[in-house]
Amino acid sequence: MKRPKIVVLGAGYGGLMTVTRLQKQLGKNDADITLVNKNDYHYETTWLHEASAGTLHHDRVRYDISSVIDSGKTEFMQATAMKVDTEAKKVILNEGELSYDYLVVALGGAPETFGIQGLDKYAFSIANVDAARQIREHIEYQFATFKVEGEINPDRLTIVVGGAGFTGIEFLGELGNRIPELCKEYDIDQKLVRVICVEAAPTALPGFDPELVQYAMAHLQKKGVEFMIGTAIKEATPEGIIVGKGEDETEEIKAGTVVWAAGVRGNAIIEESGFENMRGRVKVNPDLRAPGLDDVFVIGDCSLVINEEINRPYPPTAQISMQQGELVAANLAKLINGNNDLGTFHFDNKGTVCSLGDDDAIGVVFGKKVTGFQASFMKKMVDNRALFMIGGVPLTVKKGKFNIF
Repeated sequence: MKRPKIVVLGAGYGGLMTVTRLQKQLGKNDADITLVNKNDYHYETTWLHEASAGTLHHDRVRYDISSVIDSGKTEFMQATAMKVDTEAKKVILNEGELSYDYLVVALGGAPETFGIQGLDKYAFSIANVDAARQIREHIEYQFATFKVEGEINPDRLTIVVGGAGFTGIEFLGELGNRIPELCKEYDIDQKLVRVICVEAAPTALPGFDPELVQYAMAHLQKKGVEFMIGTAIKEATPEGIIVGKGEDETEEIKAGTVVWAAGVRGNAIIEESGFENMRGRVKVNPDLRAPGLDDVFVIGDCSLVINEEINRPYPPTAQISMQQGELVAANLAKLINGNNDLGTFHFDNKGTVCSLGDDDAIGVVFGKKVTGFQASFMKKMVDNRALFMIGGVPLTVKKGKFNIF
């Protein structure tokens, strides 16, 4: 009897959770599982802001996929998925193609620039390990060059962060810790450094508790961060950015570094493959299958799940992706065993914690607001839990965060 072929695209949080749970729920002869990923490693997306600022080495945020999958049950293929042909039930890769009986699209998202001119050319995005390394090296280059040039271009020491959402605030927190170290290393007066956060929304961390938002902003301002809230970036240029000021006025802010951290969309393969979507995200059925496709599941940044309490989509987070991966694995196991009574997705929000550097954070955990050391401790535990759920004790010990004090 022919074994069904399960293909999982993407080794992010959702993809790896799907595969590791499938390995536990299916026997070796129950199905052929293939995991496809562009790189031979997984990276912790929620740690990239640390690698970008230079407070955590980029090798710390990634681990080999081979260390968490069972090669006896799962075949790993390093390749880039280009398009899905749902009629022929195959995936077109950068080299060759792959047929499937069941497909899980768990590819990560991409930066959303909202059509702002120049962002794609002149701004960095905290998108992956290579991008994080580039941002860190660029910032260090600006400090080194400023010193070599003899202080003739102070704009080199201005860093603009576009967006005061989760990623932007966490990156700012790490910069607050890293900049004093860079100033000491390059013998630069810290007063010459400017860090400016530009946010189009009327508040930082939209949707977060206002009291916690105020705490976060005050903490970052003490570290020298300047906030321009309710201010939209109109354009990015080789010299910095142009922001809107009033109805018809604009202002130029010259900066040696511009980092865009204000938007995420789904993977381009969603649009390329003809899935019905919104900004590259598929509004999935309750069982996480794509509408009209009984053999395709979509999870993670490529999926859109509505929070019925507020009638708005849940933001794409690691927590949601991992819970989706667990459900998809269980549903696939049911389908392979001839059971069509599939489970439906209900997000179990364990809480949300936003770091403000290594030593501080804000969050809501089990309905309780936390700040300072307590929140920072919880953030590290959340990060360690993600490692444990995918790779168990060995991975947690190897890559975990244990600098509690």
